[in-house]
Amino acid sequence: MWKREDPPRPPVVTPTPEPFAQAPSPGRVDHTREEPRLMREEPTSIGKSIVISGEVRGSEDLTIEGRVEGKIDLRDHVLTIGTNGRITAQVCAKSIVVLGHVTGNLVATDKVEIRESGSVEGDVVAPRVALADGSHFRGSIDMQRKEMPGAPEAMPAVSEPAAEMRLNAGVTDELVRV
Repeated sequence: MWKREDPPRPPVVTPTPEPFAQAPSPGRVDHTREEPRLMREEPTSIGKSIVISGEVRGSEDLTIEGRVEGKIDLRDHVLTIGTNGRITAQVCAKSIVVLGHVTGNLVATDKVEIRESGSVEGDVVAPRVALADGSHFRGSIDMQRKEMPGAPEAMPAVSEPAAEMRLNAGVTDELVRV
């Protein structure tokens, strides 16, 4: 009687190996078949043979073992000056750790730490400052407090004049009233 027509079927395709495809050798990773991994943030560093003149800015933690002259701005990150690091710059970071030599002012929103092998010649502004025994420091320290929520923006007036300390090699040399 009536012959019903079936819709056409798509042809069956059998995959064939590509002639240039290579099987991964032992020790070699086939990245095309790997699931995406979460990237770990590796610390960034400037090696000891690198010299930078100018401005360094970034949005990640940084270790400097080389030389930098100019300005360093890592406002929300940690800057570490390694034992081989030689910095002649104005530095601004969340936290600064000095193991090498810095000539210039340091401003940190969290802390400045000068370790045993560290040397700083310049002014330090940070709410927390740590000078290790054996470190070298020449300059002034201003330990500004973080503002508390609800506190007035201006700091209250101090009845006595502020004192400025001059430190050299971790020892107080003199206390000068301003």
